[in-house]
Amino acid sequence: MGNFIRDIIDEDLKTGKHQGRVATRFPPEPNGYLHIGHAKSICLNFGIAKDYRGSCNLRFDDTNPAKEDVEYVDSIQEDVQWLGFSWSNKHFASDYFEKLFQSAVDLIRLDKAFVCDLNADQTRDYRGTLTNPGKNSPYRDRSVEENLDLFQRMRKGEFADGARVLRAKIDMASPNLNMRDPVIYRIRRAHHHRTNDDWCIYPMYDYAHPLSDMIEGITHSICTLEFEDHRPFYDWVLETLKTPCHPQQIEFSRLNLDYTVMSKRKLLELVQKGLVSDWDDPRMPTIQGLRRRGFSPEAIRDFCEKVGVTKKESCIEMGFLENCVREDLDRNAPRAMAVLRPLRVVIENYPENQVEEMDVPNHPNRPELGTRKVPFTKVIYIEQEDFMEVPAKKFFRLAPGAEVRLRSAYFIKCTDFVKDPATGKIQELRCTYDPASRGGNSPDGRKVKGTLHWVSEKHSLPAEIRLYDRLFNVAFPGEGGTDPLTQLNPNSLEVLPSARVEPSLASASPEARYQFERQGYFCIDRIDSKPGKLVVNRTVTLRDSWTKEKEA
Repeated sequence: MGNFIRDIIDEDLKTGKHQGRVATRFPPEPNGYLHIGHAKSICLNFGIAKDYRGSCNLRFDDTNPAKEDVEYVDSIQEDVQWLGFSWSNKHFASDYFEKLFQSAVDLIRLDKAFVCDLNADQTRDYRGTLTNPGKNSPYRDRSVEENLDLFQRMRKGEFADGARVLRAKIDMASPNLNMRDPVIYRIRRAHHHRTNDDWCIYPMYDYAHPLSDMIEGITHSICTLEFEDHRPFYDWVLETLKTPCHPQQIEFSRLNLDYTVMSKRKLLELVQKGLVSDWDDPRMPTIQGLRRRGFSPEAIRDFCEKVGVTKKESCIEMGFLENCVREDLDRNAPRAMAVLRPLRVVIENYPENQVEEMDVPNHPNRPELGTRKVPFTKVIYIEQEDFMEVPAKKFFRLAPGAEVRLRSAYFIKCTDFVKDPATGKIQELRCTYDPASRGGNSPDGRKVKGTLHWVSEKHSLPAEIRLYDRLFNVAFPGEGGTDPLTQLNPNSLEVLPSARVEPSLASASPEARYQFERQGYFCIDRIDSKPGKLVVNRTVTLRDSWTKEKEA
């Protein structure tokens, strides 16, 4: 699908800019797990490289060791590969620390950078506001020699954290606050996951970004829209240093979804406060969470393609993402039968020890996926909600005297039921079956309106089924300054410990996806499900119940 970024690339190729090369990069910070917003950027950067037969580097922006961890590095690589992409080269900003330092020295020699002793509060005061220009730092006119000496001593660790910074020397009256002598190096004693304790000064992202792009020969540096105001500094760094190549920074609108948060800080807070199980909790918008819930990489790529690439900020409905998942799983997920809240049914006229194997198609529209055998016996389970003692109007399921079809099996009729004497709850149904209706049709031509799914009591497998829903109960968590952690949906997880599933799921592999007939789309949990202890996550319902509820 075309977009304005591809239009720019097409024009660059037409004019011979960048010698006909297309080179992109995906530069995540290893300070958290990637989320669905990052998936859009991954699909865009790697997709462009693939379509234009170019290259796309994976580069970790590891310039803030205080918040970084190798766990995040590993998860990011896994996410990119799971989404279906591979990088041309893998780099870290820390690969370039020496080159970045030398470039900063070059800026000092050009009298374009200076060491500043203002503390953070003073720097903020001197910076000015959107309507008032800033003031020059009293240290701005230090000599080149003094700045070189101080910067070398910063590197050697002679000064305390926060005592000094290196700032670019641009224009404190610029209408763009990012050009008001921005900080490009700060002192920070923190162990780095790759360089250990070799450095105690670290470059700022806005400084490391353009130089890392230049070193790697990136042609089109694609960023989200909040970096648009940073582009003048990006260009200033490359132009001032007269670098051998000058990548073009292009901004697009980031992905926003309703009923969730996309802030790594807020997602980390959810994890640290135990409000979710971890970064891969199936309610989280992280790629790991969506994967564990059962979203397929194909569905996520399709979603990112359909959302498109623009410069206009917008918020996409969660239902749109879920519909992409439904479309993919409807085409590709095999069917199975699972009873989430079992109600015991005894078929009184069925032979006591007889077991029949019913041929059930694995997919109604894909005969090439074949069939499976599902055992049928005297005692089966159906859903509790599929029986009403006093049926409501248009209730076409099971009731006293009512007849229904069991999927791919027989017609059964309810003759009696048993209640718990203490609670009055229906415990068991007594039914009869029509032996002539095997396969779901009666030779006498009589019709039934209801078709139920079922499993055999003897052969079905116990399973814990987790019904996931939206993590927040408002469309825009945090709106108006509210703490989004106070707006969590208390019903975002319901655990059903006593569900029963058909025996074919005994061999189901982790992450296997199914449509449970009449229930929704489900996935075998890749972490908690073990042999003999089946754990299944609901991916999405069969229909968008949230939109239906909102419209009611």
